Amino acid sequence: MSGRKSRNKGQRREREFAKIIQGERIPLSGAVGGRFGNDVEGLGLRFEVKARKKGFQTLYKWLEDEREKPDALALKADRKDWLVVMKLEKLLELMGLNEK
Repeated sequence: MSGRKSRNKGQRREREFAKIIQGERIPLSGAVGGRFGNDVEGLGLRFEVKARKKGFQTLYKWLEDEREKPDALALKADRKDWLVVMKLEKLLELMGLNEK
């Protein structure tokens, strides 16, 4: 994907996510640091938004495991902080919001 198409796709995803969480896309996100360092703010959190055509397949597979049916994944690499991955629907439920 060319640079412009990739940038446009990223901005579309940022706007889409900001709308879902009733948040705000940060102008110039990624171009400058500080208060403009992240892509979206909402729910009292700052988000980096990543979109890949076929990325994150293993994460999706783990979340969609029919036998386990997890609400979230807890992930940790050696000498790194814990990460939690969950479906947006579950986050909104926990925050007391309904996805629209």
